[in-house]
Amino acid sequence: MNSHKISVLVLKGGWSSERNISLLSGRVVEDGLKKAGFRVSSLDIKKRSFLRELLKRKFNVAFITLHGRFGEDGGIQAVLDGMGVPYTGSGVLASALAMNKLFAKKIFRSSGIPTPEWQEISKYELPQVRIPFPVVVKPSAEGSAIGVSIVERKEELIPAFRRAFKYNDKIIVEKYIEGIELSVGILGEKALGVIELRPKRKFYDYKAKYVTGMCEHIVPAPLPQRDYKRVQEIALDAHRALGCSGYSRVDLRMDNKKRIYVLEVNTIPGMLRLSLFPESARAEGIDFVELLKRMVMLAMRS
Repeated sequence: MNSHKISVLVLKGGWSSERNISLLSGRVVEDGLKKAGFRVSSLDIKKRSFLRELLKRKFNVAFITLHGRFGEDGGIQAVLDGMGVPYTGSGVLASALAMNKLFAKKIFRSSGIPTPEWQEISKYELPQVRIPFPVVVKPSAEGSAIGVSIVERKEELIPAFRRAFKYNDKIIVEKYIEGIELSVGILGEKALGVIELRPKRKFYDYKAKYVTGMCEHIVPAPLPQRDYKRVQEIALDAHRALGCSGYSRVDLRMDNKKRIYVLEVNTIPGMLRLSLFPESARAEGIDFVELLKRMVMLAMRS
């Protein structure tokens, strides 16, 4: 289908802790879609009464740039399914599973996909951490590294718990994997370029993601070909294990013995200039405008 005949509605904003990032992503995506020749409009999902406005709109496909709750957890996907309109990215179940890191890790383990050792801690129990330090403490269902801490000593646990419990009633304490941070985009059924992240801080946190100069992205990652391919294979396995479709971004770590661990799958990766997913695509010769076009066409075919 000719892109000039396709009307795309960009959904952005929302009411999660990642609202501002979503608005920025939405703006960048709108500009790119216009360059690709689509007819583009947008809707800021800033009130829970947005459904009335959404139902008034006429469009062929929704491009979701909502991050966090309601955007990545299957909420908006369920609404669009009910309307019978196609949308970019994964469906309700895969979105919900990927957003909930506890569910995702259980699926990884049952599917034989390596993921760091972890334990679940509830807000309403006396925490007993079994995993040896250092550990990563994070909310069970947040993105953009919000509420995440690396803890090296027992006395640092309580402040880390408080930060994480601001966002969810259940948190994850996960073994910290010494080594290198990697990220891989998935488009359709193909793993894109592998990126190595070298943050200026201890780990790839919110500032490293969104502040220029806080993290160096090495594209493609300087790995031996065998290791590079293995990272791509494991990333694609994780994407499939959760039932994802269209596209995603998989974050991983490789330890000093070259063992690879999946940290999480992001079903709606960031689309800013610093974002990893567009960089992963560029490593495979796919520029930003072409990437957006392919994302829309995948949605139309699903």
